[in-house]
Amino acid sequence: MPHAELTIPETLPLYPLKDMVAFPYMVFPVYQSEEEAERFTVAQKQYDSFIAVVYQHADAEAPLKETISPIGTVCRVTQIKRVSGNRLKITLEGINRITIGNLEQTTPFPVVETEVVREFVERGLVSDALVQSLIGLLKISLSYGKPLPDDVMKMIDYIDNPARLSDLVALYVNLPLPDLQDLLETLDPLERLKKVYVVLTNEVQKLQVNTELKTEVNRRVGKNQKDYLLREQLKQIQEELGEEDPRNADVTDLRKRIDEAEMPEEVRKIALKELKRLERINQASPEYNVSRTYLDYLAGMPWNISTIDSLDIVKAEEVLDEDHYNLKKVKERILEFLAVRSLKETMKGPVLCFVGPPGVGKTSLGRSIARSLGRKFVRVSLGGVRDEAEIRGHRRTYIGALPGRIIKEIYRCGSNNPVLMLDEIDKLSHDFRGDPSSALLEVLDPEQNFSFQDHYLDVPFDLSKVMFITTANQMDPIPGPLKDRMEIIRLAGYSGEEKLHIARNFIIPREIEENGLAKTPPAFTEEGLVKVIRDYTREAGVRNLQRTIGQVLRKVAKEITQGKPLREQITPEVVAELLGPRKFHNEVAAESDRVGVVTGLAWTETGGDILFVEATSMPGKTELILTGSLGEVMKESARAALSYIQAHAADFGLSGDMFESRTVHIHVPSGAIPKDGPSAGVTMVAALVSLLTGKPARRNVAMTGEITLTGRVLAIGGLKEKVLAAHRAGVTTVLAPSRNRDDLEDIPENVRQELEFRFIDEAAEAVAAVL
Repeated sequence: MPHAELTIPETLPLYPLKDMVAFPYMVFPVYQSEEEAERFTVAQKQYDSFIAVVYQHADAEAPLKETISPIGTVCRVTQIKRVSGNRLKITLEGINRITIGNLEQTTPFPVVETEVVREFVERGLVSDALVQSLIGLLKISLSYGKPLPDDVMKMIDYIDNPARLSDLVALYVNLPLPDLQDLLETLDPLERLKKVYVVLTNEVQKLQVNTELKTEVNRRVGKNQKDYLLREQLKQIQEELGEEDPRNADVTDLRKRIDEAEMPEEVRKIALKELKRLERINQASPEYNVSRTYLDYLAGMPWNISTIDSLDIVKAEEVLDEDHYNLKKVKERILEFLAVRSLKETMKGPVLCFVGPPGVGKTSLGRSIARSLGRKFVRVSLGGVRDEAEIRGHRRTYIGALPGRIIKEIYRCGSNNPVLMLDEIDKLSHDFRGDPSSALLEVLDPEQNFSFQDHYLDVPFDLSKVMFITTANQMDPIPGPLKDRMEIIRLAGYSGEEKLHIARNFIIPREIEENGLAKTPPAFTEEGLVKVIRDYTREAGVRNLQRTIGQVLRKVAKEITQGKPLREQITPEVVAELLGPRKFHNEVAAESDRVGVVTGLAWTETGGDILFVEATSMPGKTELILTGSLGEVMKESARAALSYIQAHAADFGLSGDMFESRTVHIHVPSGAIPKDGPSAGVTMVAALVSLLTGKPARRNVAMTGEITLTGRVLAIGGLKEKVLAAHRAGVTTVLAPSRNRDDLEDIPENVRQELEFRFIDEAAEAVAAVL
């Protein structure tokens, strides 16, 4: 039955489509749930299986009437079939164009007024010619491989109706949905035929161009050159489209970056010379990538890009205080730098060296300095670096050459004045590949680094604006010339009171956040925090303290997940319950005074520590036995102490012959730990005198000092670290050389008040104080 003879109701259910445009004579399926398919079942029962299908613009906010097109297609529901569960497949057949009128209802589905569009075609020479041309174009597109269904190809020879032919062709050309809707709304069949003819002509031309490209490329290349084939295809396509060759685009981009990089003139000449060389290199050659990477580094270096220093000293002080407690000398040095920088526009970046045990905040202090200055922060770890090329870069003649780590990090940060931290500078090593510490001399010397020349770049780069900060646990491994270029700032460690402030203000809030207790944060009592510090950690820094507090909070978090009551306060009893038996005991307070046992003070790279020097004697041949993994310097101190006592025996009430046929044994406990240094000399004198006189030595008196054969006590280093260790261990009196009296200013006020200090010039004074 022809469509024109069908009687179509004046009102129809509406089905908007967003992903396609329905045309007359088009058969297509839609998939709906049973609830969504109600309009189709109602259409079968009440509207002779007719339904209005219309293209809807994707605008969920606007009313339905404003988002649907004015022209749609009336379709017939030919089949409703269940496919799975409550999913239905509805097959629709396009019948005729319709105009969409007023909305009659909106729920449960929209119903609209419709009017069938009657199309009239006057047959003539133009229409017949367009029909024949369109059929010819369809056959040509098929010959080029355009996929068309077989039933369409069978029909096209028998269709002479322009309206129907244009609708059929519109279904099989690649057009955007708005363009298809435009074809649907073109009601004049002849005009629609012309539009379809133009679209199909363009489609055939594209197919012809594509075929010609393939033919041309196949003529040029052989079967076994697939990579070359792809490149030639791309080249032909770009020629047809008038686009630039990728290689030319690469060179153009590099030239633009070189022009914008604001390089020094001599560097720019080298870059342009290398760029000309790059243009002559075959892109498939390995040398092309080497040259390309080199130019990328040259163009990407921040030759003239700097961050603006924040010269607000008050704000900088607030930032430093916000991140770190105490550390007055360090903060004062940074504020001095800012003060000079505010008075003088350009100044060479200082080289600060933070020396101290692990966990005292050396690395985090570098970040705070960068934040207070408003500069970028870059960190380079030098631990284990043994190749000079790590610092100065590889020459480009080597395969896989790259810049050194200094230049590489400045390239990454994109600023020529960052705060650059060289971490663990005392862990540098060297072997046959060179000495990296020697390479650092030029990097850190403000008189040389304004023209630092990396082997890879092979052009000078100004490092004088960089603020270098180095860190080390100890100074001894750092070579003298390198040490000479740095300003040493010592971070000795923290007293118990300082740790209390740091834990309360910094560590506990951070650990509460990291362990998911921000909503129900437990409160550490001061006594509970003191117990953690004294009984479960013993260190100069606060790293173990942070770990231990984190351990307490993790156990609290575990109890919360198990439904146990929340511990609102962390008291000493809770700490003992969660962490178990105490790990550290007060060695001084827990022991009684003994003969031949004296408390000494030592410096280690992890901070200060106390050590006990024990002496005993027995009948036998006259000799001195030394045990406890002592180094050569410490052994010499023991021999000097014994010689001094023998020479001044009468002064100590000893007979001169009591040394004959006696073996004297000196031992320093923790025998597996190597110990060395001269500052235990006075401690060994006191231990030997205590042994030989039979008088007990006071356990709570700790001493340090180097002795001479005449009994003079010489100055020592690391007094602050040793005093803090004595304070942690419960010592009440510290004996130190008189020449170290000025170092007392570095010791925290509360520690000075809790300890008694006695400064001595002679070993005999130490003996009198301890026995």
